[in-house]
Order: sequence, then C-alpha cells, then structure tokens
Amino acid sequence: MAKGQELKRRIRSIGKTRQITRTMELVATSKLKRANDRVKAARPYADGLRSVIARLLDPELRERYPLLREPDETKRAAVVLLTSNRGLAGAFNVNLIREARALVERLRADGVEVDFHVVGKKGIGFFRFRGWEMASQRTDISDRPSVEDAAGLIDDLTADFERGRLDAVWVVYAQFRSALSTPPHARRVLPFQTDAEDAGGDRERGGWVANFTLSPSADRILNEVLPLYVRSSMYGALVETAAAEQGARRTAMKNATDNAGDILENLQRRYNRERQAQITQELAEIVGGSAALE
Repeated sequence: MAKGQELKRRIRSIGKTRQITRTMELVATSKLKRANDRVKAARPYADGLRSVIARLLDPELRERYPLLREPDETKRAAVVLLTSNRGLAGAFNVNLIREARALVERLRADGVEVDFHVVGKKGIGFFRFRGWEMASQRTDISDRPSVEDAAGLIDDLTADFERGRLDAVWVVYAQFRSALSTPPHARRVLPFQTDAEDAGGDRERGGWVANFTLSPSADRILNEVLPLYVRSSMYGALVETAAAEQGARRTAMKNATDNAGDILENLQRRYNRERQAQITQELAEIVGGSAALE
C-alpha cells in the first residue's frame, strides 16, 4: 500500500496548493475591479488634455515652448519600463521585458544613446542579472499608483527634455483592454504627438480651425496644461499596468486552480484503482487461504 500512501500525500499537497491559487484568484479579482475603475477615470482626463493641446498647437507656439519642440535628430532618449514587484502573473512581466529590450535595441541600432529606467522588482532583477546598466530603479510604487508616483517618475525626465538633454521619452507599459488582453505597448510621451482626430474642428486650408474662443490666452493655457498632460500620460501608464497585472494574475491563478483540479481528479482515480486492486488482492489471499485449509 506504499504507492497508495504516496498518492494520498500528493492529493493532500495539491489540494492545499489549489486552495492557495483559488484564494489568490479571488484577491486578484477584487483588486482588478478597483484597478479597472482607476483606469476608466484616468483615460478621459488624459484624452481631454491631449485634445486641448492639439487644438491650440501652431508652429509659433512650438518654437516658444520647450515641451513642444520637435528635435531634428534623436541623439539621446529615456526609456521607462513598468513591471510588477510580484510574480505569479503568467507571462505578464516577460512580455513587458521583451518589448522594452526590443525598443532599447532598436534605438541603439539607430545610434541613439539610451537612459534606461526600470520600475518593479521583476524588471530590475532581470536586467541586473544580465548586466544591463540602469539609470534608475524604483520598487516603491504599489499596485495602487498615485499622481505623486507619476510625477516622481516623469518630472526629472521632463526637465531634461526641456533643457535639451533628452530628445525623446518613451514608456513601456501594459495596455489594459480586458482581464484576458493585456498586451505590452511602447509609447512616446515626449515630444508631444497629435493627429487629425485629436485636433478636431473644421478643416480649412490644410489646417485645423478650432471653433471656440480662448480665455485666458493659448500661452497661459499651454503653460498649465502641458505639464499636466505629461504627468497624466505617466499616471495612465501606471494605472493601466497595475490593472493589467491583476488581470494577468487572475487569469494565471484561475488556470492554475483548474489544472490542480484536473490533477486531483486523475490522482483520485488512480488512488481508487490502487485501493480496489489492493482489496481484490486481499480477498483473493483470504479465499486462497481458506481453500488451502479445507
């Protein structure tokens, strides 16, 4: 019955593991709801700021505002990678790291000097083990990021861009489309990018004419809105990554729980067969012994 005892130990062990993964799935589901609410609240604000800036842009303002400058050549760029501090989220961190490596290698292949900033223990551990030089490392941002966290990440990079020390700022984060779809995405935060959809208004003579009156002036509005837009872009990346992490963890833990259930079912079936064979053997021995005595 030694084999049967081993099966019973495995059944108990996997049963405990399934309890843990089930609990983690429920916790991730609870956190995902709050994280999703933060994403929904952040997106309209960032979209509104981008739309306002796009409507106010003109060549003269671009020359006066350092945050609106378009460098003739990108010589130096900053790349900010957002990963999680915890694992057990499937391929979530692996996909982000792969996207960041591809971006950095592509920029370096174009002759761009890259300042690499990494957020999260998983990303830091990966690149530290491989000997990559990192300009900064942050592990103090929780799964409930704040605007202050975003400002701490982006304000120094924004100042460097204004001074001309950086020509571009990229952030690599996880887009939150749904709990099952959290693809990695590399987004250029600076310099500011716009398109016809952002600008809105009526097209006239190849330009966009905004159909509203400005008060105060465009200068004063941009002076306030531009820093807010940059911070909101980083904040949006943080909250989307946090929501994507919970979605990926919930999916991974659900799969683990389901797999544990399948394994338990197979083990229980094997144990029952072993037990039945043992009982059959014992009955045969008893019948054989009884027949021998007769």
